[in-house]
Amino acid sequence: MPATEGDLVHLLHAIAGEADEVVAIVEEVGGYIGKAQPGSRAFTFGRNFGFILGVLQSLGVRVELVRPQKWQKALGLGTASGCASKTAWKNKLKASARRLYPNLKPTLGTADALLILDYARRTAPAASPRQEVLVNK
Repeated sequence: MPATEGDLVHLLHAIAGEADEVVAIVEEVGGYIGKAQPGSRAFTFGRNFGFILGVLQSLGVRVELVRPQKWQKALGLGTASGCASKTAWKNKLKASARRLYPNLKPTLGTADALLILDYARRTAPAASPRQEVLVNK
């Protein structure tokens, strides 16, 4: 994610302006983020999610929400409950992302996004050469 909201707007505007039709696959998240969190953290999480959706809508980008269970199942990743801990699960996701995108050196912070990208590439209708260029940037 870009450092500021303004940077995010500029990035999304640049991406949306490069293609005829842009579809954003956004993870459909709930208010609960794993363990008890202060209300301010949950508020910030929800605010950021809403901001991203709002920017995408204002740019005319079609948004498709996908639940974590759906993209994880489609990639054959199993479930978090199948791992000994949340850390083990996140490391499994990172390892999967590294196998798919070794040149990008995925981290714990980027693995989910790259796996959602792979889910979108696998489930989307055949992409035009121009769409492939945007995905591979």
